Amino acid sequence: MPHPTFFSWHHELDHLRSSVVCSTPHLEDAHKTWISAPAWQMVTPVGEAATEALILSELKHTAVTAVLIGPETTGRRWVQHEIDSSLKRGNGLFGIYLHNIEDEFGSTVPQGANPLPPGYPTYDWVLEDGFSNLGHWVDAAYFAP
Repeated sequence: MPHPTFFSWHHELDHLRSSVVCSTPHLEDAHKTWISAPAWQMVTPVGEAATEALILSELKHTAVTAVLIGPETTGRRWVQHEIDSSLKRGNGLFGIYLHNIEDEFGSTVPQGANPLPPGYPTYDWVLEDGFSNLGHWVDAAYFAP
C-alpha cells in the first residue's frame, strides 16, 4: 500500500532537480504532496503564520517526509520547519541527495550537508537508482521504528 509522502526542498535553488524526483511514476500522484512553486511564492511574502499554516496543511494527510537535499538545503529555515513538523506528526523521514542529477546543461552541483537528525537514512538519487527505489525508500521510512 502506498504511503502518502510529503517532499521538502529548497524551492528557489533545487526546483529542477526536485522535479525529477517528484515526477517518478513509482508513487501515484495521489500519494505525493509538495508545496508548489506558485503557492510558495504567494504565501511567503504574506508572513510566517501563513507559511507555517501552508506547511501544516500540506503535511496533514501524509505519513512520510522525503527531504530532497541540494547544496544549500541545510540551514533553510522552512526546510528545517518541515522536518521538525514532520517529526512532531510522527512521519517517517528520509533524505535524498540531488547533487548528481544533471540539469538541462548536463551539469551537476556539489553535495549538500545532511539536514536530518542523526539516524535517519539518506540516499543518492543517481547512485542508488532512486527512479527504481523511491517506493522502497518510502516503505522503509514508514515502517522504521
